[in-house]
Amino acid sequence: MKSNNANVVLQVADVHKNFGGLKALSDVNLKVEEGRTHAIIGPNGAGKSTLLNVVIGRLPPSSGAVIFGNTVLTGLAPYKINQLGISRVFQTPEIFADLPILHNVMAPAFARRDGGFRVNMFGRTDRESEIREEAESLLEDVGLYAQRHGHAGSLSRGDKRRLELAMCLIQHPRLLLLDEPTAGMSRHDTNTTIDLLKKIKLRGMTKVIIEHDMHVVFSLADEISVLAQGRIIAHGQPDEIRDDPRVQEAYLGGTQP
Repeated sequence: MKSNNANVVLQVADVHKNFGGLKALSDVNLKVEEGRTHAIIGPNGAGKSTLLNVVIGRLPPSSGAVIFGNTVLTGLAPYKINQLGISRVFQTPEIFADLPILHNVMAPAFARRDGGFRVNMFGRTDRESEIREEAESLLEDVGLYAQRHGHAGSLSRGDKRRLELAMCLIQHPRLLLLDEPTAGMSRHDTNTTIDLLKKIKLRGMTKVIIEHDMHVVFSLADEISVLAQGRIIAHGQPDEIRDDPRVQEAYLGGTQP
């Protein structure tokens, strides 16, 4: 399927990223279309997380540009990129371990409203009830409602990942980036997360997913790009990628998943 530039939400244009003499990304070009789920796969060390870090401003590209809608993201601070409508679920969950689970989900909504965190972010405000209600609804969606008053630091790794997903969703991002969203989860929890991400797709939210679990990838992706040694070696729809011998050799071990 050919890309319609009018519907492109995220464009990575000729991006290179070097760490000294190491070329982590080389001539990476990528287009993500509105409302679609775009998976990025590849072996360990291929540059997948580096690419997401370039997109969200945690790492500057050595050359090239990242464009979100009509805005060039290159050079912007991560918090400004977030405020433009990009949220990310990290490989290692980034939560407020000492806060109650419910307050973890509410905090990003206050931060988005005020442009930053406040000491008294949970004081009485005109939107506190509305934010609390939405946070509780999201916790129900991710299966953490019953634990909402417990501290986030007590959660299992898999539950922390689901909590972080709720923290992203309350920001109503235009683009959601997920770095191995099911890592550390049981098969049951993985399938629950797949179902949740399918519901998000029905809402029209655009997603970019990095994932090693091919069951997750082929359950969710509309399009797949394959990174190997910092370069995109293949791009296409799931069936095309599944049958591509270059992908089977570089990532899938020479056999179909």
